Amino acid sequence: MAGRGEVPDFVEALARGLDVLACFDPGHRTMTLTEVATAADLARPTARRLLLTLAELGFVRPVGGAFTLAPPVLTLGMAYVGALGLWDAARPHLEALVRQTGESSSISQLDGPDIVYVARVSVPKLITVRVEVGTRFPAVRTSQGKVLLAALTPAELAATLALPSRAGLPDAPTPTAADLDVVLTEVRARGWALADEELAPGVRSVAVPVRDGAGAVRAAMNVTVHAAETSLERLLAEHLPRLQRAAGEVSADWARWQRRAAAAPPAADTAAGTATDTATDTAGGTAAGTLEGTAAG
Repeated sequence: MAGRGEVPDFVEALARGLDVLACFDPGHRTMTLTEVATAADLARPTARRLLLTLAELGFVRPVGGAFTLAPPVLTLGMAYVGALGLWDAARPHLEALVRQTGESSSISQLDGPDIVYVARVSVPKLITVRVEVGTRFPAVRTSQGKVLLAALTPAELAATLALPSRAGLPDAPTPTAADLDVVLTEVRARGWALADEELAPGVRSVAVPVRDGAGAVRAAMNVTVHAAETSLERLLAEHLPRLQRAAGEVSADWARWQRRAAAAPPAADTAAGTATDTATDTAGGTAAGTLEGTAAG
């Protein structure tokens, strides 16, 4: 992986440290030094130094002869969620939507050819796919992904789909460029997208856009159901209108949050030094913890 930076100031050591953190996932909760070195394509001595540094910083901790992520690593992801403001705007509307539908609801953003979950409120149901904040899935196989891909220009879409997925799912048939163009054209025309057991058996979902203060599609919001419990007709007739209203309210509240954030004066240095607010609202556990529900998409 050495030498991958394209700018003169690229810090390879930092990139390698992030590679080490990225090795851990639901399928690799605890890893030995050798496993980390292999997964990150690093020499064992380099991997060892990085792991010991990350342990000193509190991001990983030793477990016997192996390592696992430690809670402080959450601050890395939650800093993004908190700075974005989307969770603050979305939370009450997600919770209200879940109460109305009795189904799980999530918000995702596009990261290359994948969607990444940034907010979720779930209900306890039999699941076929594990879902948590930070989970990623191939965009073309999810309703949220189709909404986000439909918002791209042709050049942006081509560049995005040319990138490799980092979702870690087994390979599956993907639509041809012509078939995907038809799907995305329909999504743009009607304003919502459907995924019917494309991600996994039994997982059915519908998604709509979430817009920022400028009206640009910045995220997608969905309702997910189990195909054996909820028909397509009910999903579209009952849940979709509620989802559209909720997403509109999220977009409006997010736009107001962005205006307030833009108008807020920069933090001033005090006599004791620069004050830094690092508090993160994780009440309810839905934005920061592991969440499991019906499934995603």
